[in-house]
Amino acid sequence: MKAAVIVFPGSNCDRDCKTAIERTTGAAVDLVWHGETVLPAGLDLIVLPGGFAYGDYLRCGAMASLSPVMTEVKAAADRGVAVAGICNGFQVLCEARMLPGALLRNAGLKYVCETVDLEVVNAQTRFTAGYRDRREARMTIGHGEGNYFAEDETLERLEGEGQVVFRYRKNPNGSARDIAGIVNERGNVIGLMPHPDRAFEEELGSADGAVFFQSVLASA
Repeated sequence: MKAAVIVFPGSNCDRDCKTAIERTTGAAVDLVWHGETVLPAGLDLIVLPGGFAYGDYLRCGAMASLSPVMTEVKAAADRGVAVAGICNGFQVLCEARMLPGALLRNAGLKYVCETVDLEVVNAQTRFTAGYRDRREARMTIGHGEGNYFAEDETLERLEGEGQVVFRYRKNPNGSARDIAGIVNERGNVIGLMPHPDRAFEEELGSADGAVFFQSVLASA
């Protein structure tokens, strides 16, 4: 198994993701700089990590979505490679139009950093199959722009097609329909605001994030 974590100027969870994947799955993980135009061969998973890519100037994720490496990320996704955008990575995926909707300022206009309880809405995706009959997971969040927004028509489609994967038990940011994570129609691209990379060992307060990484690499 092999994974790559994309590193943008301002990423601060790239090494967290690398460590989480290595410890929970044993996969080899490469850190790939945003200016690269070629990805490592044979990838099973690409992760866009949390942080503040390009300082979150213009809009969160907007500048990162135009980085040279994103052309290859999109091409890999089109081939069926699993792509996960965590926190800032979710914002990048929306700006790159790899996922619908947008992440807006939190409803309270304040940065939130806390542990959240999640409902596993769809446990039949490549990213959640390991949860099996479990319907709850605990992870942490840390963001100022995690308020997921989409038009009603899009929200209805996401709900109807099983593309809502995680939902907040107690909404911390105003996200439409308490949405915390979604997948694309094909099911190989996911965006989520909670951090599985900060919840992969019990010593961190929860090991529920380990299941996320184990699920997607087990399906490779």
